[in-house]
Amino acid sequence: MEEAQAKRAAETGTVRPASLDPRLLEILVCPVTKGPLVYDREAGELISRGAGLAFPIRDGIPIMLPEEARTLEP
Repeated sequence: MEEAQAKRAAETGTVRPASLDPRLLEILVCPVTKGPLVYDREAGELISRGAGLAFPIRDGIPIMLPEEARTLEP
């Protein structure tokens, strides 16, 4: 089933939002500020408002490297 969804997404250019284990979200903090993160399911990112960064989630794995994060617009 997932293979069919991936194929359909590739054909249509749509990407399914990244999923994240809720237990993981409970223990993760921003690597820059050590503050809380907000999960944006639609964007597939973990948002650190304190640092102004959005950390991507790839294949269910948060990429918590500041150099991989997207800078949030003010």
